[in-house]
Order: sequence, then structure tokens, then C-alpha cells
Amino acid sequence: MNTNSLLSAFRLFRVKREERPLATVMLLVFLALDALVICKYYDVFTPQTTYYWHLFISKFHISGFDPITYSVVSNWTAGYNVYRHPLLAFFMYVPYLINQGLMWLTGINCAIFIVSAIQLFAAFYSMLFLYRICREVVGVSRTDSTLLTVFYFGFAFVMLSTMAPDHFVISMMLLLLALYVSGKLILKGKKLSGWQAVTYFFITAGTSLNNGLKIYLSELFVNGWRILRPKFLFGCILLPAALTWGVARMSYDHIVWPRDVAAKAAREKAKAEKEAKRKAEQAEQARRDSIAFAAFTTAQQDSAVAAKAERDSINKAKAAAAKKKKRVRKNGKPIANGEFISWTDVTTSRSESIVENLFGESIQLHQDYLLGDVLRTRPMMVHYRYAFNYIIEGIIALLFVLGIWAGRRSRFFWLAMSYFALDMVLHVGLGFGINEVYIMSAHWIYIIPIAVAFLLKATQKRRKALALKGLIAALAAYLWIWNVSLIVQYLFF
Repeated sequence: MNTNSLLSAFRLFRVKREERPLATVMLLVFLALDALVICKYYDVFTPQTTYYWHLFISKFHISGFDPITYSVVSNWTAGYNVYRHPLLAFFMYVPYLINQGLMWLTGINCAIFIVSAIQLFAAFYSMLFLYRICREVVGVSRTDSTLLTVFYFGFAFVMLSTMAPDHFVISMMLLLLALYVSGKLILKGKKLSGWQAVTYFFITAGTSLNNGLKIYLSELFVNGWRILRPKFLFGCILLPAALTWGVARMSYDHIVWPRDVAAKAAREKAKAEKEAKRKAEQAEQARRDSIAFAAFTTAQQDSAVAAKAERDSINKAKAAAAKKKKRVRKNGKPIANGEFISWTDVTTSRSESIVENLFGESIQLHQDYLLGDVLRTRPMMVHYRYAFNYIIEGIIALLFVLGIWAGRRSRFFWLAMSYFALDMVLHVGLGFGINEVYIMSAHWIYIIPIAVAFLLKATQKRRKALALKGLIAALAAYLWIWNVSLIVQYLFF
């Protein structure tokens, strides 16, 4: 990679003059959203402790988002599933070192602030890259690009991805960056270079492995079948994939497996010690009961002792049963059992999930079981209380379909659609994560504003264009009011 290429890469992150008003407003909005989470969990997560994993996992509850990043930044380890996020823990090593320094200086755990800064960066540039896609690649006006950007970040789980300490907002930024760069190259008739292909694959697949496939799609749409030439195929596709998988295997073999073995041994030791203590307490109690029983002489006293012993026995049995009871995963039947195939689902209703979750919860929060975790108390399917929620969903779906038709002649649009199609094959087809498919919205739902951008571009008549813009503005205002009010209600009331 030469100096000009490096400078070009850095220019991607420079805020342009026309972007500054929108960038300023959205930066303040993202700061406010992150502040909500910090205020909610400040007292719980800032004290220093020994066992961070259990603290964060047990106390953080926003839908199905995992606070693993808090734990990794607090006490570094390969805390993520290394096969799904092979490099993400390593990306978090520098934030972990920064947190160690701040912990030493301040006496508190600053993970929530550091992770918030990462989320803020990713959310800010996700916003800029989407704006640029609409403005520079699709070619709509500055006003329309701004409107579509605001509309997009009003989607419920796009908004939540900017707040929750999970990997989704990072993935969203990387995917929008890849789409933006790919779109510019398509317009200029240029090709994706080898270093670009390798870099985008490492950071995207390293964050979330399945998203690495989208970089291959970008390579195909931008470079064509040239990607099958031996030099590109082996150097830019197969080798990075092999290295990423190799890191995942090494992380599992040398970090995850030894840690799990040690944790299992510690649990078994603690269980054995607890059992020994229980037996000793039982023996002591039996001795005391025997002495007490001998002291009683009347039948009434004997009866009282027996009743108490029976009640104690029943209570202990109930407590033991409750303790051993395990939470059952709310998911359908997988295709088969295995490392990856067990995550699939062949029995959950696709049609209901598409209406209530894929295009429902992803965009508008449900009032019932508000931001509940499907692995805890939330049912897989929750219905809206009001018909207008379904009307709003139908309007957005209709705009999406019309946008697909409007963008049908654009090679860039079909690249974006291929990203979307890949996620639909995984989530709707195979059922991967379909029980909480809305959590993954940030990986694909940007296709909606991109499609609507093509619809705006294709709307020639002034009256129709103004009506369409007014409709989008009304939808954006509604989504921001609806979703923000429910999020605030969940966090503080």
C-alpha cells in the first residue's frame, strides 16, 4: 500500500463541509443516546471488582444485546464466540489497556465510557457513510440524503445498536464503508485493489465472520470475474479466509479451551466443597434433632418436631429443584446438531417472524414485553396493540418494494441487495438467530433507505416528489418519537 492509498483511506474519515450541519446534530443525538445507558448503569458497572463477566451478564438487560465488550475491556480475554467474532477480542485489546490506565488513575472501571466512545465513533461514521451513499453514489440531493439518514437512524434497532455495548454498530459502520467505497469504484469504473480487499475482509470478518462474505460480494460486483484469477483468488480471498479461521482456532485452543477447562474444574471443586459442607451440616442437624427429640416426652411435642422436619425437607427439595432448573432456549428445531448448524431453525413461522420481528420490532418497538430478552421472559412473537403500527410497517415495506423497482438498473443497488439477500438466506432461510432476528438489523436494514433513495431519484414530477418527501419526513418524526419514548420508559420508569 503506497502513501497515496494511505492518504486516500484517511480522507474517508474527513468530514466534508456540506456534511458538517448534519454531522453536528447527529453527534449530539448519539451522545444523548449513549448517555442514557451510562446513566442507567453507572452505579452498577463502575465499581472495580474481580468477576466482571458475571456482573455485566447478570445486570445488563436491553433486549438480547450482550455486554461482552464491557467484560473484555474490563478484564481482557477472548470473551466472544471466537468462531463468530474471530478477531473482535483482539480489536478490543488497546481499549482494554486504556481502561487499565484509567482504572489506576480514577479508581473506577471506565469500561462503559470507553465502549461508549467506540460506539459513538462507529455510529457517527455509519451516519456519514450512509449519507454519502445517498448523496454521492445514488445521486440524490443534499436535503434528500439528510432526510433519509435521519429516517434510517429512527429505526428501533439501529438506534439501539448505537447505544448497546455489542458489536452491531461496528459491523454496520464497516459494511456501510465497504458499500460506499464499492459504489464509488463502480461509478468511476475502477477496481478494488488487493490491499483494500484484504483489509476490508480482515476487519469485517474479524468483527462478525458471516459479514466477510459481503466483502466477497463487493469484490465480485466491483472487479467482476477477475477475482477468480489465481493471484487475486489465493492472495485476496483464500489466504485471508484461512488466516482468519486459523486465528479463530488458535484462540479457541490456547485461550478459550484452557479457560473453560479451568472454570469447569473450579466449579466442580466448589460443588464438591459445597456438598461436603451440606453433608456435614446435615449430620450436625441430625445430631441436634436427635438430642432435641429425646428431650421431648409428649406425643404432641413429637408431632410438632416431625411436622417441622417434613416442612424443612419439602422446602429444601423445592430450593434444590429451583436452583437446578435451567432456562430453556426459545428457539425452533435446528436442521441438525453441530458447531454451526445447531444455530439454525426449521420450525419457527417465517411469515409471523417477518411481520412481528424482521420488519416489525427492527423498526418499531413493541410496547408489550418492552425490550425484553427472548432468552429470558420475552416470547418469540409479540403483537402490536394498535393497527396503526402495522399500517406504518406496511407503508415502509411498500416504499422498500417500490425502491427495489426504481433501482433495478443500478449495479450498485444489486450489490446492496446482495448484502441484504445474504442475511435473508441466513436468518429467514436457515433460521439463524430467527428467534431474535431484530438484533441483527444493523447488518442489513440500511437497504431500506438506499432503496428509497433510488425511489426519490426516480420520482420526476414535483408534486409526487414533495408528497414522497413529506411522507418520509412524517415517518422519520414518528419513529424517533415512538422509539425514543419507549426506550426512555424502559430505562428509567
